[in-house]
Amino acid sequence: MPLSNIEPQIIWKNFSKLNAIPRPSKKEARVIEFIKQFGTDLGLPTSVDEVGNVIIKKPATAGMEDRKAVILQSHLDMVCQKNNDTVFDFDNEGIRMKVDGDWVKAEGTTLGADNGLGVASIMSILESNDIPHPALEALFTIDEETGMTGALGLQAGQLEGDILLNLDTEEDDAFSIGCAGGVDVTATQNYDLTEGDGDAVSITISGLKGGHSGMDIHKGLGNANVLLGRFLHLEIDDIQLISIDGGGLRNAIPREATASFYCGDFADYSAAFEALKAEVMEEFQSLEPGLTISLKKIDGGAEALSKEDSNTIVYVLKSLHNGVYRMSPDIAGLVEASNNIARVELKEGALSIQCLTRSSVTSTKVQVAEQLQSVFELAEMSVSTSGDYPGWKPNPDSSILKVMEQRYEALFSSKPHVEACHAGLECGIIGAHYPKMEMISFGPTIKGAHSPEERANISSTQKFWSFLKDILSNIPKK
Repeated sequence: MPLSNIEPQIIWKNFSKLNAIPRPSKKEARVIEFIKQFGTDLGLPTSVDEVGNVIIKKPATAGMEDRKAVILQSHLDMVCQKNNDTVFDFDNEGIRMKVDGDWVKAEGTTLGADNGLGVASIMSILESNDIPHPALEALFTIDEETGMTGALGLQAGQLEGDILLNLDTEEDDAFSIGCAGGVDVTATQNYDLTEGDGDAVSITISGLKGGHSGMDIHKGLGNANVLLGRFLHLEIDDIQLISIDGGGLRNAIPREATASFYCGDFADYSAAFEALKAEVMEEFQSLEPGLTISLKKIDGGAEALSKEDSNTIVYVLKSLHNGVYRMSPDIAGLVEASNNIARVELKEGALSIQCLTRSSVTSTKVQVAEQLQSVFELAEMSVSTSGDYPGWKPNPDSSILKVMEQRYEALFSSKPHVEACHAGLECGIIGAHYPKMEMISFGPTIKGAHSPEERANISSTQKFWSFLKDILSNIPKK
């Protein structure tokens, strides 16, 4: 079934147009121009700010002029992940989509429903002529996935709305009223190379599910970099590292990792490898059915790190915290703080280890970051932090929250889940610019975000669309 035949057709039409445009984080020039032209073609006031955020304004429909003004907000960029056997160029190709039952998926890549469905929904509202709504400001931000530089660069005074509806939550029965902040922690070091001694081998870990490093961090999924550290530790006295290539983006749980190194003796190491492999496969048999771990002998001759420097790196990988650090004592089931060992790269003696630390409480975010920094500095690595952004403090007494709860129950005969999430929504940053603004985040059901398993639920999108239209027609008066 082509996407054009799916209801609501207006959303899937706009989503298809959006997904035809490459839009990796930090490479949004084409999609910025696309959205700018979209607003201009509609004859609506359209502007692009200094950092690249696009703002489109639409006046209230007849009879809605006395309602509070609403900002509809989504981000333009997408996480770019693909399977190893998928040939795809995110910089130059549009996403290849398919319908599978009640789901829309991509062919071996991320789908971009995060946050493309939110963008497409806002586009659909803007171009509609039969949906009642108050005065609207559509805010399309850039670079949410790798730095939130769009939200951070938004200036106070650019927006006039009273209520912000962020369309970036991934369960259709959930309203997010708070989120975690985050900070990037990076360690680097350069090592001298020397002649390798012993048998040269490589390990490859693949087939893990991956996923969102915030929303999925509590699930106990495998992290390829952590698993790689376990196998490298088997040969801790004799290992000489040649290279490591593990993980990718900071906000994605690593699905794949590989390392090449010299071990003392292939037969001895292979026996220890197989024993540990059996243990790991048993540990993850229910969570990670696609996990594969392979070892092979490779041609020697490449230069490698010394045994001492190799041991240091392996000890660091074994020592870094990964996963949930602390659960919230105030909100049941909410992860308060976590860390994702996102990217490990060793190439020609140059090492980089990249982490993303999240927390809804600033003090525990600092604590986790300082713990990581301590491990790195003990190993005499250079450490830097960047991309620090605040969390979003919940406001359970928000007037728009009460309206949305009432309308949800009226439409669907059930209560929504009102929650905070362990992900980096832009609301916290925008709220710092506009402290009096009421904010809620909601959206259609999306599974597997930040991985090639990403998929958007069709019937949920229909539900979300009907709810979004209903909310816009029930915005409180000024």
